[in-house]
Amino acid sequence: MANKKIINSNSIKFLQKYLNNASPTGYEWEGQKIWMEYLKPYVDTFITDTYGTAVGVINPEAEYKVVIEGHSDEISWYVNYITDNGLIYVIRNGGSDHQIAPSKVVNIHTKNGIVKGVFGWPAIHTRDNKDENSPKLDNIFIDIGAKDKEEVEKMGVHVGCVITYPDEFFILNEDKFVCRAIDNRAGGFMIAEVARLLHENKQKLPFGLYITNSVQEEIGLRGAEMITQTIKPNVAIVTDVCHDTTTPMIEKKKQGHTEIGKGPVISYAPAVQNKLRELIIETAEEKNIPFQRMAASRFTGTDTDAFAYSNGGVASALISLPLRYMHTTVETVHRDDVENVIKLIYESLLKIKPNETFSYFD
Repeated sequence: MANKKIINSNSIKFLQKYLNNASPTGYEWEGQKIWMEYLKPYVDTFITDTYGTAVGVINPEAEYKVVIEGHSDEISWYVNYITDNGLIYVIRNGGSDHQIAPSKVVNIHTKNGIVKGVFGWPAIHTRDNKDENSPKLDNIFIDIGAKDKEEVEKMGVHVGCVITYPDEFFILNEDKFVCRAIDNRAGGFMIAEVARLLHENKQKLPFGLYITNSVQEEIGLRGAEMITQTIKPNVAIVTDVCHDTTTPMIEKKKQGHTEIGKGPVISYAPAVQNKLRELIIETAEEKNIPFQRMAASRFTGTDTDAFAYSNGGVASALISLPLRYMHTTVETVHRDDVENVIKLIYESLLKIKPNETFSYFD
């Protein structure tokens, strides 16, 4: 597989459809249906849970269970307050960035469909250049063209409606994938591609493989917390995104040095099981897969933490996709990194032996 391109035209069609679909935290199910439809030919069965996590399973009868995981939700907003003159104030649903909001178009999701709106902002001519307000959660607002609160409500918009950005997928300079919600539907895409490769290459795994697309990561790893209790895995390899720290205004002394185009990022953290991480690093070295390293200190901030500390302890590791402009509408990753994350997960799975404990005392 060393020189073979993994991502094909059908893969790109799936990625585009999957990214363009809105899947805000707590409302992931339509995206999960797209994901499951793509994955269906490559798995034996599916598990779903009450809150929408979806799992494609290969070898469901096997006692030894390995998870590969990404999360399916994207950051968004909630309608929080509607003024008498029809303007809408918001609160976060996940880590939405207030600074990028002004002048953005939004989709407000209602029972009757999408209502378009815009984040308004005072014209530059009207602002005091000496003492300008910057965008903050308490001063950004949405205008849907309504004259008053009553008209807003007649349009189907009410407190609690979820709000997403409509920005869609495109390819920048031939090899950069750009979209909102690459964090972390790229993860769901990559683990689905691993399942496809296993199927196409007729690889028979000696354990059960649980291709897991968790919900609600953006508000505290909640979907992973739930599904790990259902699966009760022995091993979990999680994939998420991490920062490209080479762009302006990022302090490398704090954030480390990782960049797009230089390969998957392998994390060091207490939640990362050292023997499993070393298996992944050895795999990268043997297969000539470029990789980078990242130290994550007390916690990874990803679903790795949820899997690692569940069920009395699950051997867990994190393989990250370097990304520029996280939690914006122009999140950017390198196609080569996407392919190499897929390759690294795939090749690592082939090295895991059933009944491997990863114990430090064996």
